[in-house]
Amino acid sequence: MAGWNLEPGYAALGDDFGSLDAVFALQGERLTRDPLSEVIRVERGGVNYYVKRYVAAGKGLRRYLGRPRVKSEWQNLKRFAKWGIPTAEVVAWGLERKGAAYDRGALITRELPRTEDLSEVARLHDARLNDRTWVDGISRQVARYTRIMHDHHFTHNDLKWRNLLVDDCSTVFLIDCPNGAFWVSFMLRYRITKDLACLDKVAKYHLSATQRLRFYLQYRGRERLNESDKKRIRHIVSFFEGRE
Repeated sequence: MAGWNLEPGYAALGDDFGSLDAVFALQGERLTRDPLSEVIRVERGGVNYYVKRYVAAGKGLRRYLGRPRVKSEWQNLKRFAKWGIPTAEVVAWGLERKGAAYDRGALITRELPRTEDLSEVARLHDARLNDRTWVDGISRQVARYTRIMHDHHFTHNDLKWRNLLVDDCSTVFLIDCPNGAFWVSFMLRYRITKDLACLDKVAKYHLSATQRLRFYLQYRGRERLNESDKKRIRHIVSFFEGRE
């Protein structure tokens, strides 16, 4: 069984993006590759597109149980767009099965122009990190988008600086979310803490304690911490202790 979708606005690219066979035949600049997937970049009409091709859902029972990783990724990007969280535009998506087993799938997104990920900003010790106004603007956006996800009982599960892009207008975009999922009860609380700890894992090396605390208050939408906040902050800062 096969299912492939191309957004109507990109019908002119049907020869290249119009079917799973065509997508797997594409040649482009390879950016990443692992045993399950690869990402290539192709240019059409002066626009870059990222093509992520999955050749397996995983080993053993993962081929039969649960959502394939590629399906989670396109569904989560579409959720972000629905919730008003800036993200990469999904151009085409789909997967193919052989009987009950997952066989292959792909996802195509349009490039977000003039962007770089925040981990690269940190690695280069970019001067913007010393600009309190710039940092505050980025912090408020990340806090708002993170809270939107969590208010939907959804967590990113890989909310690292490398998955946050910022453009030359200081707009933040959330990308790469194949592990995002909905949770309830204590598992939701644990996953929320993990999301916040992932953000703080880099922030503690590049931002002041005041900036980190301000981010948490922005996330919570309040001026002062209560006892519950203080307890969560202790969990956040200790979450990765012994694992770095």
